[in-house]
Amino acid sequence: MTRSLPLVRLLERRTRALRRQLVAAVAGKDTGVHQARVASRRLREALPVLTDGLQHTKSGKAQRKIRRLTEALGTVRELDVTLHLIDELAERPAVPQAALREVRALVIEEREQRRAVMLDRLKEIDQDKLTRRLQSVRAALAAPAPGHNWRGALALRIARRGRRLEKAIEHAGQIYAPEGLHQVRIAAKKFRYALEIADESGAVALSQALRTIKRVQETLGRLHDLQVLHHHAAAVGAAPRKGRSTPDAELAVLIRLIEDECRHLHARYVAAIPELREVVAAARHDVPLRLTARQRPARSVKMGLAARRRAVGLGVSRPAKRSPRIENR
Repeated sequence: MTRSLPLVRLLERRTRALRRQLVAAVAGKDTGVHQARVASRRLREALPVLTDGLQHTKSGKAQRKIRRLTEALGTVRELDVTLHLIDELAERPAVPQAALREVRALVIEEREQRRAVMLDRLKEIDQDKLTRRLQSVRAALAAPAPGHNWRGALALRIARRGRRLEKAIEHAGQIYAPEGLHQVRIAAKKFRYALEIADESGAVALSQALRTIKRVQETLGRLHDLQVLHHHAAAVGAAPRKGRSTPDAELAVLIRLIEDECRHLHARYVAAIPELREVVAAARHDVPLRLTARQRPARSVKMGLAARRRAVGLGVSRPAKRSPRIENR
């Protein structure tokens, strides 16, 4: 029980966060929708790792129910963020207010429709049953079997997700291409969620790496949100002139302002690529080794680290500057 206590606490924290934010989401609070969706993703990330090798946890059924929660909340979250961006832009003197009002009206109409869909989907999910599934997982964690291999499962997940992020960064390059940048954002988010388990469980300290990834993720997240706003502004511009009051010139000014900020955020992301690559390479190679060090002979761990140092020395994967230190705890 002593060794499994950090895992039990991790599960309980994430379960409480989801339950608390769901109440706010159903009550109509926009921040609750966003936070509930984040909480559902973080819990989904943890379940297959924490239960690897355990029997009779009903983890798979819990994951499916949580996935349905995530999908239901996603119908509204994007439009809530869009409305926040519109409020923010409305405070800037150079932004045409008439164009913003028309875009806001379109977004509000669509949000109300999606909110009705979200509430219907949430009603279809038996939250009491989900609670029982999670309690079953907690009971299994409190008395783990000899085959419990959460460290190995997490090590494999971090290695794979880190490689996917590296490929996404490489594929996106340094050209402003929304879809490629969107894939980097998704890969960074999933990699960060996996690293958070290692950090929160006390297995490997990763605060510095997590801050770097989160910073890049937030930049790309804002970029994506602005692209969604751009889509709605373009939809207003594509409507027949008889159906709107905003002149084309004002909509063009609004769209240009959004595009300018998107370019600025893209430049910020490009500037962060070297540091991001460095952090991802260090984490995806070193964290799995440290997670599984207790399961492998000390000699094999040392040989693996020595091989990586030789590879770096030969220029196979030399970073621009010294890799950030990842400490055990």
